[in-house]
Amino acid sequence: MKNAETPVVKVVLYGAMSSLGSALMAEMLRRQHEVIAILDDLTALPPRPGLRTKTGDVFDAERVKQSVAGCSAVICLLDAPGLPMNSEHVEKSIVPGPVEQVLAVDALIDGMQASGIVRLFLVGDFEALDDPEIEDRLQRHAAEEIREALQSSSLHWTLVNAPRGVAGLTIEHFSQVSSSLEPGLAEPLERLSRVAVGIADELRLNLHVGEHVTFVATEAIQR
Repeated sequence: MKNAETPVVKVVLYGAMSSLGSALMAEMLRRQHEVIAILDDLTALPPRPGLRTKTGDVFDAERVKQSVAGCSAVICLLDAPGLPMNSEHVEKSIVPGPVEQVLAVDALIDGMQASGIVRLFLVGDFEALDDPEIEDRLQRHAAEEIREALQSSSLHWTLVNAPRGVAGLTIEHFSQVSSSLEPGLAEPLERLSRVAVGIADELRLNLHVGEHVTFVATEAIQR
């Protein structure tokens, strides 16, 4: 239980409507952090203690600055469906492609630096940074551009390889243990929960700043 001296951890989350976003919200709230989900539709998430929703635009640095002001850290799931993108300069899509992801990171960096917020977790398809055999040259180029932009910034960033998600998982799936799960959900719930726990631990301990990590089955972290 919190007391008057317990520091409040406020986490801004872009990508809350994805399966990993749901896992992250559940884990952060379990740790009594405050979560601010940035959404296009403020009614998309039901009310829950510790959870707030705000409108925003991940492609607009000024809107990012307004959205993240006063927070402790920002988590952005670059490959999540439903990222807030009200910008007139970016065509809406179900999942942002490599070019859009680079634009989003540029806006995040500028907005966060302008607001004085430094801790950033970026979750996305960064395996191309580890595996030179991956044939998707556009994704590799985007990942390299993102890393270079972060390295040139003043942010304390961590790149996280995105786990495989499952459509339809909500915060309710991660907030309570159920013995009557639909067939096949136990493994993805465990996998996504493990990544959420790992990110929350990284935030608490301030680990792997300026590094690229993958959360593996042993619950260890490897570069």
